[in-house]
Amino acid sequence: MKDELVIPSDFNYLPMVEKFVSDLCKKARLSEDQSDNMAIAITELVNNGIIHANKHDPNKNVTIRVRYEEDRVIVSVIDQGPGFDPKGVANPTAPQNLWKQNGRGIFLVKNLIDEVEIIPTGEGTEVVLTEYIPID
Repeated sequence: MKDELVIPSDFNYLPMVEKFVSDLCKKARLSEDQSDNMAIAITELVNNGIIHANKHDPNKNVTIRVRYEEDRVIVSVIDQGPGFDPKGVANPTAPQNLWKQNGRGIFLVKNLIDEVEIIPTGEGTEVVLTEYIPID
């Protein structure tokens, strides 16, 4: 089963993202903690897509794609920006970076979600989040 949401690079669409994420967490049977973490991670990635990748260009979209599997949910957040090298992002826990206003997003996401993969697509960047669902 799959779901998808496509929004323009405009913060006015964030309530749609919040509803979409809430629905996907229920559908995926994520725990409350997992749902909170997923909401934070996706919101951070959508914000990064709007601000850093798409530069607030409403003609460029941010896409969220979800694939539900029996033991996991896989979420892709895709922007239409020029891409970036994740290795080039400074460590936000280094003393010289502790007070910087940005540069923590990917670090945060990697600490909230089971698996995170960053894929340059040639038309932007796709960040793939995989969260495992405990089987009862």
